[in-house]
Amino acid sequence: MNQRLLSEIGRTQRLEILNSLKRTQGMSVNELVGKMKMSYMGIKQHCLTLQRDGYLDTWRRPQKMGRPEVVYRLTRRTHDLFPTDSNQLTLELLRSSQEIYGPNAAEKLLYNVFERKIAALKTKVKGETVAERAKWLARMRDSEGYMAQFIPGEKDRAPQIGEYHSPILNLLERYPIVARLEQEMFEAVLGTRVHRQETRNSGLYECAFYFAV
Repeated sequence: MNQRLLSEIGRTQRLEILNSLKRTQGMSVNELVGKMKMSYMGIKQHCLTLQRDGYLDTWRRPQKMGRPEVVYRLTRRTHDLFPTDSNQLTLELLRSSQEIYGPNAAEKLLYNVFERKIAALKTKVKGETVAERAKWLARMRDSEGYMAQFIPGEKDRAPQIGEYHSPILNLLERYPIVARLEQEMFEAVLGTRVHRQETRNSGLYECAFYFAV
């Protein structure tokens, strides 16, 4: 984690708020109170401080009855508080490869990296069924900092692996092909077709990998 940002945030309760919000599309003060067992005013004050310092913003969530509810969500500034695998040097190396070996060099390198990742995962994956392999893959991705979890299917939705952080977000932004490579990696490990659906809004990053059992 970024030590400067940590020292700026300061209190453990504020980090708890940020960690709680990271896995959601936003929470109201009342929802945070229920999760953290703190007083309403205590949570509210922490949220206001985090908003003032640029770590949170708000939006109004429509309600079935009454006025919209104020919900706090993360801003992009919080990304560096969570694990990061790639860095500026990685991006510079990929850009240099394009300058030296041509415009397709970076994509070829990324293909190679993901091919090796797929080969390694396929030797480790556990589970006779797609669902069992998905649970294993979710645990593996979570240990790598993707804040991943297996979500069983419902009546109208396929099962999924949901991820709430990307340690390689800067790579995804610079090289969109990484999204397709991630999808192909999931398909190879699970042994079934996978649909990747990414959501970004303010500081929210959420990626769902839907698959057929």
